[in-house]
Amino acid sequence: MRLGRLGFMLRKELIQTFRDPRMRMIILVVPVFQTLIFGYAVTTDVHRVNTAVVDLADTRASRDMVRRFTSSGIFYPVEAGGSFGEAWEAMDQNEVQAMILFDADGRMQFVTDGSRGISSGVTAGYAAQILSGTVRLPVALSVTALYNPLLESRFFYVPGVIALMVLVITLILSSMAVVREKEIGTMEQIMVSPIRRWEFILGKTLPFAAIGIVDILLVSTVAVSWFHIPLRGSMPLLLMSAVLYLMNTLGAGLLISTVSRTQQQAMLTCFFFIFPATLLSGFAFPIANMPPLIRAATLLNPVRHMITILRETFLKGNGLSTLWPDLLAMLLLGAALLTVATMRFRKTM
Repeated sequence: MRLGRLGFMLRKELIQTFRDPRMRMIILVVPVFQTLIFGYAVTTDVHRVNTAVVDLADTRASRDMVRRFTSSGIFYPVEAGGSFGEAWEAMDQNEVQAMILFDADGRMQFVTDGSRGISSGVTAGYAAQILSGTVRLPVALSVTALYNPLLESRFFYVPGVIALMVLVITLILSSMAVVREKEIGTMEQIMVSPIRRWEFILGKTLPFAAIGIVDILLVSTVAVSWFHIPLRGSMPLLLMSAVLYLMNTLGAGLLISTVSRTQQQAMLTCFFFIFPATLLSGFAFPIANMPPLIRAATLLNPVRHMITILRETFLKGNGLSTLWPDLLAMLLLGAALLTVATMRFRKTM
Protein backbone atom coordinates (compact mmCIF):
# COMPACT_ATOMS: atom_id res chain seq x y z
CA MET A 1 0.00 0.00 0.00
CA ARG A 2 2.83 2.41 0.80
CA LEU A 3 4.51 1.73 -2.54
CA GLY A 4 1.18 2.21 -4.25
CA ARG A 5 0.61 5.59 -2.59
CA LEU A 6 4.16 6.60 -3.45
CA GLY A 7 3.59 5.62 -7.07
CA PHE A 8 0.38 7.64 -7.28
CA MET A 9 2.15 10.64 -5.72
CA LEU A 10 5.02 10.42 -8.19
CA ARG A 11 2.56 10.14 -11.08
CA LYS A 12 0.59 13.14 -9.86
CA GLU A 13 3.71 15.29 -9.52
CA LEU A 14 4.94 14.35 -12.98
CA ILE A 15 1.57 15.08 -14.58
CA GLN A 16 1.24 18.36 -12.70
CA THR A 17 4.77 19.43 -13.61
CA PHE A 18 4.63 18.63 -17.31
CA ARG A 19 1.04 19.78 -17.83
CA ASP A 20 2.17 23.43 -18.01
CA PRO A 21 3.96 24.24 -21.30
CA ARG A 22 6.07 26.89 -19.56
CA MET A 23 7.35 24.34 -17.07
CA ARG A 24 8.20 21.94 -19.89
CA MET A 25 10.16 24.73 -21.53
CA ILE A 26 12.07 25.46 -18.31
CA ILE A 27 12.82 21.81 -17.63
CA LEU A 28 13.74 20.63 -21.13
CA VAL A 29 14.87 23.62 -23.20
CA VAL A 30 16.61 25.84 -20.66
CA PRO A 31 19.35 23.31 -19.72
CA VAL A 32 20.27 22.92 -23.39
CA PHE A 33 20.33 26.68 -23.88
CA GLN A 34 22.52 27.20 -20.82
CA THR A 35 24.90 24.47 -21.97
CA LEU A 36 25.34 26.27 -25.29
CA ILE A 37 25.97 29.56 -23.49
CA PHE A 38 28.59 27.93 -21.27
CA GLY A 39 30.29 26.35 -24.27
CA TYR A 40 30.64 29.68 -26.09
CA ALA A 41 31.13 32.12 -23.25
CA VAL A 42 33.34 30.29 -20.75
CA THR A 43 36.81 30.95 -22.11
CA THR A 44 39.87 32.84 -20.96
CA ASP A 45 41.68 32.70 -24.30
CA VAL A 46 42.45 35.96 -26.08
CA HIS A 47 41.83 35.77 -29.82
CA ARG A 48 41.65 39.36 -30.96
CA VAL A 49 43.32 42.38 -29.38
CA ASN A 50 42.76 45.74 -31.06
CA THR A 51 46.21 47.34 -31.01
CA ALA A 52 47.27 50.90 -31.72
CA VAL A 53 50.64 51.13 -33.49
CA VAL A 54 52.67 54.36 -33.41
CA ASP A 55 56.06 54.05 -35.09
CA LEU A 56 57.96 57.33 -34.92
CA ALA A 57 61.27 55.58 -35.75
CA ASP A 58 59.99 54.02 -39.00
CA THR A 59 63.02 51.77 -39.36
CA ARG A 60 63.31 48.31 -40.79
CA ALA A 61 63.74 46.86 -37.31
CA SER A 62 60.62 48.57 -35.94
CA ARG A 63 58.56 47.53 -38.94
CA ASP A 64 59.73 43.95 -38.54
CA MET A 65 58.73 44.01 -34.88
CA VAL A 66 55.26 45.31 -35.70
CA ARG A 67 54.96 42.60 -38.34
CA ARG A 68 55.79 39.97 -35.72
CA PHE A 69 52.87 41.13 -33.59
CA THR A 70 50.31 41.54 -36.37
CA SER A 71 51.17 38.24 -38.03
CA SER A 72 50.55 36.32 -34.81
CA GLY A 73 46.78 36.37 -35.41
CA ILE A 74 46.21 37.88 -31.95
CA PHE A 75 47.10 41.55 -32.36
CA TYR A 76 45.03 43.51 -34.89
CA PRO A 77 46.32 46.98 -35.82
CA VAL A 78 43.77 49.76 -35.41
CA GLU A 79 44.07 53.27 -36.80
CA ALA A 80 44.49 55.49 -33.73
CA GLY A 81 46.30 58.53 -35.08
CA GLY A 82 49.99 59.10 -35.50
CA SER A 83 50.97 60.32 -32.04
CA PHE A 84 51.37 58.84 -28.60
CA GLY A 85 48.65 61.12 -27.23
CA GLU A 86 46.08 59.93 -29.75
CA ALA A 87 46.95 56.31 -28.99
CA TRP A 88 46.50 56.87 -25.26
CA GLU A 89 43.19 58.59 -25.92
CA ALA A 90 42.05 55.57 -27.95
CA MET A 91 42.83 53.30 -25.02
CA ASP A 92 40.98 55.58 -22.61
CA GLN A 93 37.97 55.39 -24.91
CA ASN A 94 38.22 51.55 -25.09
CA GLU A 95 38.89 51.61 -28.82
CA VAL A 96 42.10 49.62 -28.34
CA GLN A 97 43.25 47.16 -25.69
CA ALA A 98 46.99 47.37 -26.36
CA MET A 99 49.56 49.73 -27.86
CA ILE A 100 52.89 49.24 -29.62
CA LEU A 101 54.87 52.47 -29.40
CA PHE A 102 58.25 53.31 -30.96
CA ASP A 103 59.88 56.63 -30.18
CA ALA A 104 62.16 58.43 -32.63
CA ASP A 105 65.22 56.62 -31.22
CA GLY A 106 63.70 53.20 -31.92
CA ARG A 107 62.88 52.33 -28.31
CA MET A 108 59.77 50.21 -28.02
CA GLN A 109 57.01 50.22 -25.43
CA PHE A 110 54.16 47.69 -25.28
CA VAL A 111 51.13 48.83 -23.27
CA THR A 112 48.07 46.81 -22.24
CA ASP A 113 44.89 47.91 -20.46
CA GLY A 114 45.19 46.67 -16.86
CA SER A 115 41.48 47.25 -16.12
CA ARG A 116 40.70 44.15 -18.19
CA GLY A 117 42.01 41.86 -15.47
CA ILE A 118 42.79 38.33 -16.66
CA SER A 119 42.71 39.29 -20.34
CA SER A 120 45.37 41.91 -19.71
CA GLY A 121 47.69 39.35 -18.17
CA VAL A 122 47.11 36.90 -21.02
CA THR A 123 47.75 39.66 -23.57
CA ALA A 124 51.00 40.62 -21.85
CA GLY A 125 52.00 36.96 -21.88
CA TYR A 126 51.48 36.72 -25.64
CA ALA A 127 53.54 39.87 -26.13
CA ALA A 128 56.32 38.43 -23.95
CA GLN A 129 56.40 35.28 -26.08
CA ILE A 130 56.73 37.33 -29.27
CA LEU A 131 59.47 39.50 -27.79
CA SER A 132 61.35 36.51 -26.42
CA GLY A 133 61.81 35.24 -29.98
CA THR A 134 63.45 38.47 -31.10
CA VAL A 135 67.03 37.91 -32.16
CA ARG A 136 67.88 41.08 -34.09
CA LEU A 137 66.92 43.61 -31.42
CA PRO A 138 68.15 43.85 -27.85
CA VAL A 139 64.88 43.97 -25.95
CA ALA A 140 64.44 44.73 -22.26
CA LEU A 141 60.91 43.76 -21.25
CA SER A 142 59.31 46.04 -18.64
CA VAL A 143 55.59 45.47 -17.94
CA THR A 144 53.37 48.22 -16.49
CA ALA A 145 49.62 47.64 -16.17
CA LEU A 146 47.42 50.69 -16.47
CA TYR A 147 44.49 51.44 -14.13
CA ASN A 148 45.22 48.29 -12.11
CA PRO A 149 49.00 48.38 -11.56
CA LEU A 150 49.21 45.22 -9.44
CA LEU A 151 46.69 43.30 -11.59
CA GLU A 152 44.69 42.49 -8.47
CA SER A 153 41.71 40.38 -9.37
CA ARG A 154 39.42 42.03 -6.82
CA PHE A 155 39.82 45.35 -8.66
CA PHE A 156 38.35 43.58 -11.69
CA TYR A 157 35.65 41.49 -10.01
CA VAL A 158 34.31 43.54 -7.10
CA PRO A 159 32.70 46.27 -9.28
CA GLY A 160 31.01 43.52 -11.26
CA VAL A 161 29.72 41.89 -8.10
CA ILE A 162 27.68 45.04 -7.43
CA ALA A 163 25.74 44.55 -10.66
CA LEU A 164 25.21 40.83 -10.07
CA MET A 165 24.09 41.30 -6.47
CA VAL A 166 21.51 43.93 -7.44
CA LEU A 167 20.34 41.72 -10.31
CA VAL A 168 19.64 38.72 -8.08
CA ILE A 169 17.95 40.63 -5.27
CA THR A 170 15.70 42.93 -7.30
CA LEU A 171 14.86 40.33 -9.95
CA ILE A 172 13.72 37.73 -7.43
CA LEU A 173 11.80 40.23 -5.30
CA SER A 174 9.96 41.81 -8.21
CA SER A 175 9.28 38.45 -9.87
CA MET A 176 7.26 37.43 -6.81
CA ALA A 177 5.24 40.66 -6.78
CA VAL A 178 2.26 39.73 -8.95
CA VAL A 179 2.33 35.96 -8.64
CA ARG A 180 2.21 36.20 -4.86
CA GLU A 181 -1.03 38.13 -5.14
CA LYS A 182 -2.44 35.31 -7.22
CA GLU A 183 -1.39 32.59 -4.79
CA ILE A 184 -2.63 34.22 -1.58
CA GLY A 185 -5.93 35.20 -3.18
CA THR A 186 -5.66 38.99 -2.98
CA MET A 187 -5.62 39.47 -6.75
CA GLU A 188 -9.43 39.46 -6.75
CA GLN A 189 -9.41 42.47 -4.44
CA ILE A 190 -7.02 44.30 -6.77
CA MET A 191 -9.27 43.50 -9.74
CA VAL A 192 -12.29 45.18 -8.19
CA SER A 193 -10.30 48.17 -6.91
CA PRO A 194 -10.05 51.39 -8.94
CA ILE A 195 -6.24 51.19 -9.12
CA ARG A 196 -4.79 51.55 -12.59
CA ARG A 197 -2.23 49.29 -14.18
CA TRP A 198 0.62 51.79 -14.10
CA GLU A 199 -0.18 52.63 -10.47
CA PHE A 200 -0.03 48.98 -9.55
CA ILE A 201 3.28 48.49 -11.36
CA LEU A 202 4.74 51.62 -9.83
CA GLY A 203 3.66 50.57 -6.37
CA LYS A 204 5.37 47.24 -6.88
CA THR A 205 8.63 48.65 -8.23
CA LEU A 206 9.42 51.66 -6.08
CA PRO A 207 10.07 49.73 -2.83
CA PHE A 208 12.39 47.33 -4.62
CA ALA A 209 14.12 50.21 -6.39
CA ALA A 210 14.83 51.81 -3.03
CA ILE A 211 16.25 48.51 -1.80
CA GLY A 212 18.46 48.31 -4.87
CA ILE A 213 19.84 51.83 -4.39
CA VAL A 214 20.62 51.11 -0.75
CA ASP A 215 22.39 47.87 -1.69
CA ILE A 216 24.47 49.65 -4.34
CA LEU A 217 25.56 52.30 -1.86
CA LEU A 218 26.32 49.67 0.77
CA VAL A 219 28.40 47.44 -1.51
CA SER A 220 30.20 50.44 -3.03
CA THR A 221 31.14 51.57 0.47
CA VAL A 222 32.51 48.13 1.28
CA ALA A 223 34.41 48.04 -2.03
CA VAL A 224 36.11 51.37 -1.34
CA SER A 225 36.69 51.11 2.41
CA TRP A 226 37.36 47.38 2.85
CA PHE A 227 38.85 46.25 -0.47
CA HIS A 228 40.39 49.66 -1.24
CA ILE A 229 38.96 49.71 -4.75
CA PRO A 230 39.57 53.22 -6.13
CA LEU A 231 36.47 55.18 -7.06
CA ARG A 232 37.95 57.55 -9.62
CA GLY A 233 34.69 58.55 -11.28
CA SER A 234 31.58 60.48 -10.36
CA MET A 235 29.26 59.10 -7.68
CA PRO A 236 26.21 60.98 -9.06
CA LEU A 237 26.87 59.39 -12.45
CA LEU A 238 27.08 56.00 -10.77
CA LEU A 239 23.73 56.56 -9.03
CA MET A 240 22.13 57.66 -12.29
CA SER A 241 23.44 54.47 -13.89
CA ALA A 242 22.00 52.48 -10.99
CA VAL A 243 18.53 53.96 -11.57
CA LEU A 244 18.63 52.98 -15.25
CA TYR A 245 19.90 49.52 -14.32
CA LEU A 246 17.07 49.04 -11.81
CA MET A 247 14.59 49.86 -14.56
CA ASN A 248 15.89 46.75 -16.34
CA THR A 249 16.07 44.35 -13.40
CA LEU A 250 12.69 45.38 -11.99
CA GLY A 251 11.10 45.40 -15.43
CA ALA A 252 12.39 41.89 -16.12
CA GLY A 253 11.19 40.70 -12.71
CA LEU A 254 7.71 42.13 -13.17
CA LEU A 255 7.50 40.63 -16.65
CA ILE A 256 8.42 37.23 -15.20
CA SER A 257 5.79 37.72 -12.50
CA THR A 258 3.03 38.47 -14.99
CA VAL A 259 3.70 35.32 -17.05
CA SER A 260 4.15 32.97 -14.06
CA ARG A 261 1.31 31.24 -12.27
CA THR A 262 3.19 30.13 -9.16
CA GLN A 263 6.15 31.38 -7.16
CA GLN A 264 8.01 28.21 -8.10
CA GLN A 265 7.69 29.04 -11.78
CA ALA A 266 8.81 32.61 -11.13
CA MET A 267 11.87 31.44 -9.19
CA LEU A 268 12.94 28.97 -11.87
CA THR A 269 12.45 31.56 -14.60
CA CYS A 270 14.58 34.02 -12.63
CA PHE A 271 17.48 31.60 -12.58
CA PHE A 272 17.00 31.01 -16.31
CA PHE A 273 17.47 34.77 -16.76
CA ILE A 274 20.29 35.21 -14.23
CA PHE A 275 22.72 32.57 -15.51
CA PRO A 276 22.87 33.65 -19.18
CA ALA A 277 22.87 37.32 -18.17
CA THR A 278 25.88 36.67 -15.93
CA LEU A 279 27.78 34.63 -18.50
CA LEU A 280 27.18 37.19 -21.24
CA SER A 281 27.99 40.20 -19.07
CA GLY A 282 31.79 40.13 -19.27
CA PHE A 283 31.96 39.61 -15.51
CA ALA A 284 34.42 36.74 -15.74
CA PHE A 285 34.88 36.00 -19.43
CA PRO A 286 35.84 38.69 -21.99
CA ILE A 287 33.09 39.52 -24.45
CA ALA A 288 35.69 40.17 -27.15
CA ASN A 289 36.60 36.46 -27.11
CA MET A 290 33.05 35.30 -27.86
CA PRO A 291 31.77 34.52 -31.38
CA PRO A 292 30.37 37.52 -33.30
CA LEU A 293 26.74 36.42 -32.92
CA ILE A 294 27.11 36.02 -29.15
CA ARG A 295 28.89 39.40 -28.91
CA ALA A 296 25.96 41.02 -30.69
CA ALA A 297 23.51 39.32 -28.32
CA THR A 298 25.31 40.81 -25.31
CA LEU A 299 24.19 44.28 -26.42
CA LEU A 300 20.70 43.29 -25.24
CA ASN A 301 22.03 42.37 -21.80
CA PRO A 302 21.67 45.21 -19.27
CA VAL A 303 24.12 43.48 -16.91
CA ARG A 304 26.85 43.84 -19.53
CA HIS A 305 26.29 47.60 -19.76
CA MET A 306 26.15 48.09 -15.99
CA ILE A 307 29.35 46.12 -15.36
CA THR A 308 31.09 48.19 -18.04
CA ILE A 309 29.95 51.40 -16.37
CA LEU A 310 30.99 50.20 -12.92
CA ARG A 311 34.48 49.19 -14.00
CA GLU A 312 34.99 52.32 -16.07
CA THR A 313 33.78 54.52 -13.21
CA PHE A 314 35.76 52.81 -10.47
CA LEU A 315 39.03 52.08 -12.26
CA LYS A 316 39.33 54.66 -15.05
CA GLY A 317 37.19 57.54 -13.84
CA ASN A 318 35.49 57.89 -17.21
CA GLY A 319 32.48 60.18 -17.43
CA LEU A 320 29.34 60.72 -19.44
CA SER A 321 31.23 61.43 -22.68
CA THR A 322 32.54 57.86 -22.70
CA LEU A 323 29.72 55.96 -20.99
CA TRP A 324 26.70 57.45 -22.75
CA PRO A 325 26.23 54.49 -25.17
CA ASP A 326 25.83 52.08 -22.24
CA LEU A 327 23.52 54.50 -20.41
CA LEU A 328 21.38 54.93 -23.52
CA ALA A 329 21.20 51.16 -24.02
CA MET A 330 20.01 50.62 -20.44
CA LEU A 331 17.43 53.41 -20.80
CA LEU A 332 15.94 51.87 -23.94
CA LEU A 333 16.01 48.30 -22.62
CA GLY A 334 14.54 49.32 -19.27
CA ALA A 335 11.75 51.35 -20.87
CA ALA A 336 10.89 48.41 -23.14
CA LEU A 337 10.80 45.91 -20.27
CA LEU A 338 8.63 48.10 -18.04
CA THR A 339 6.26 48.85 -20.93
CA VAL A 340 5.82 45.18 -21.80
CA ALA A 341 5.36 44.25 -18.12
CA THR A 342 2.68 46.93 -17.71
CA MET A 343 0.86 45.80 -20.85
CA ARG A 344 1.02 42.17 -19.72
CA PHE A 345 -0.70 42.95 -16.42
CA ARG A 346 -4.46 42.54 -16.66
CA LYS A 347 -7.02 43.12 -13.95
CA THR A 348 -8.79 39.94 -14.99
CA MET A 349 -8.34 36.27 -14.18
